Amino acid sequence: MLNRWHQWNRQAKLWLSIVTLIGVIAALPLGVQRMTMEKSAQNVEYVFDYRDIVEASDLQPRPRQFVEDRLRMLKEAGVTSMAVYESSLKELMQAGRLTYYNEKEAALLQGKLADERSHNTYILFSGQREAEQIGPVVRDAFDRMGVSHREWLFDGREGLIVEESTAAAGLKTMDFDPMALEAIHEAGFHIVARFSDRVVPYDPERTEEQLARLHEYGVTRLLFDGEKVKGFSDQTASKSLDHFASLLNKYEIGLTTIENLKRPQQGLNKLAYLTNYNIARLYSLSPEDSIEMTQEGVVDRFLLAAKDRNIRMFFLNAMTLGNADTGTLDQSVDKLAEIMIGERGVVQTLADNGFPAGPAQPFHYEKPAWEKPVRGLAALGAVAIIALLIGAYLPALLIPVFGIGLVGSAGLYVLNSSLMEQALALGAAVSAPTLGLIWVMNRIYARTIGERRMVGGEDWTISGSAEEPRGTRWIFPDMPIGKRIGLALNWFLVATCISLCAVPLVFGLLNNITYSLVLEQFRGVSVLHLAPIFLIAVYVFLYEGSSTKGVLKRATALLSQPITVMWVLLAAVLGAVGFYYLSRTGNAGQVSQIELLIRGWLESTFGVRPRFKEFVLGHPPLLLGLFLALRYRAGWLLIIIGAVGQLTMVGTFTHIHSPLEMSIARTLLGLGGGLLIGFILIVVWIALEGAWRRWAWPMIQKYSAS
Repeated sequence: MLNRWHQWNRQAKLWLSIVTLIGVIAALPLGVQRMTMEKSAQNVEYVFDYRDIVEASDLQPRPRQFVEDRLRMLKEAGVTSMAVYESSLKELMQAGRLTYYNEKEAALLQGKLADERSHNTYILFSGQREAEQIGPVVRDAFDRMGVSHREWLFDGREGLIVEESTAAAGLKTMDFDPMALEAIHEAGFHIVARFSDRVVPYDPERTEEQLARLHEYGVTRLLFDGEKVKGFSDQTASKSLDHFASLLNKYEIGLTTIENLKRPQQGLNKLAYLTNYNIARLYSLSPEDSIEMTQEGVVDRFLLAAKDRNIRMFFLNAMTLGNADTGTLDQSVDKLAEIMIGERGVVQTLADNGFPAGPAQPFHYEKPAWEKPVRGLAALGAVAIIALLIGAYLPALLIPVFGIGLVGSAGLYVLNSSLMEQALALGAAVSAPTLGLIWVMNRIYARTIGERRMVGGEDWTISGSAEEPRGTRWIFPDMPIGKRIGLALNWFLVATCISLCAVPLVFGLLNNITYSLVLEQFRGVSVLHLAPIFLIAVYVFLYEGSSTKGVLKRATALLSQPITVMWVLLAAVLGAVGFYYLSRTGNAGQVSQIELLIRGWLESTFGVRPRFKEFVLGHPPLLLGLFLALRYRAGWLLIIIGAVGQLTMVGTFTHIHSPLEMSIARTLLGLGGGLLIGFILIVVWIALEGAWRRWAWPMIQKYSAS
């Protein structure tokens, strides 16, 4: 009965391989569909923070002239849009719309003593136009908050006396500055309105009035200010998000999601769903970067964001700094205008690379009827490849694991389909590169130690333990160099093909606009970058060929080894290497200056930058390790290191927000570069080995004999 069970599992291995292949092939049309979507919106919108211009103007001798001149300069430089925030008393005063005073300042202004019994806020509008246009905005804000106010006239100017301290009055969020909207519109800019969720409770009528007015100014996209989208706070009580979304659809206004926020803005995912994902992704250049970065640096960063991460909006922040050495105030508005303009500027460079300046458009996304069954086949393939991985370590459990995987995936799909897709995508991403290298190790075992036996001997051996009395051979019989190179290349290509089987499964399972917009992300990046390395190390040290006999004995013998200083030093080195490796993982990974130079050269030479961990740290050690493994057991360690290249290839495609075409080009370049460096290492090794055998080894033998 036991033999029959093993036979069933061996047959199941073949059938599960076929199921995996069916899932891989079925998912390929989804990749074509995704590439079509990624090319459907190429316009890039450059958005300048209007508030930064106003704040800079407040420190200039002629504020209004400064604002007018900078708007003209930025328009000529290619900036397409201005971001306008909901206003406050402070911002309205900086813009020259009004001035406000506390009780003591107002008394001094009027030449009388302050009333110590009250702490009111005194507001004076700058002129008749400001009183007519800004006055209703200010009154509405205080009326909404239930703060009493009365009219005030001073020196022929209209104003208000607000029965609240200036500290409290300054915290009130007011409607958009109508005079700023008009000035920006007349200057020829698109307007990006920055809504917040500070105006509570949510007022449906007031919100519709705001959106209708913004629609008249040609507003087509919103950008939220703060940690919440508008309407989030009152969603439970009044379904405010649903109402706000209906208004956005009515006035054809889309949303914006900001890249690399520490926490996603609350409510954005639901609002995105309700607006049919009318969203553009935005990268924000920080005020500090606007001061410190060169034109070349900003151009490279923006081009990389547009090409590699599908960014279609760039937000330009400016700042003003005091320079004690020159005794001047330095503002970065002028510098940003210079960075944008010219043949080597941001606008022209991105246009030359296929990203013309214009209003950002959402990706055209459709769900054909055949997509759902195709994704089902991809899920089935993912379950199969995960079962194959577990079966490689526990062959007797192959059939039960596959059955459990099917039932568990079905149950998880009912509870949370997104979590099911992410779990299967992670499992497939870990399984494929691990299985590829397990296949390689089995080929090596077959040509060196055999499928089920250890090779012992007196020469080049280390004494074996009680469990392995014959010892372990560290150098195997020689083989022609040409044959070793041919086998190494063949095994490398087959392992790569097995690893890449995960790619269609991953992008097939995660074929959703939410991943392209980073509203959802592939989970388990650290697991993907560690698990295959660990699993391959376990297989190299504990498994021998297709047989699992003796695994427990080898594990027991390994764990029974005495802890020496050498083991401690080795653990410390491995820990340091692992820490550095993980520090390079993800979007926040740290890289050296030398690598930055190499990246820049690769980007300028090929237009696409292959991953450093593939063509330098992964593929070359793997190819060299395969060449050495047929002669030296120690070469097997390089195969463990080479797992980095295989898993990183798969990891490239887990960045769903990156264009699929770009990921394919990057992977192919990484393979080409890695093979070239690997062959160079093999040639160097052959030369060094030949020199050792011809000169060094005979000399050592001569001195030993004497």
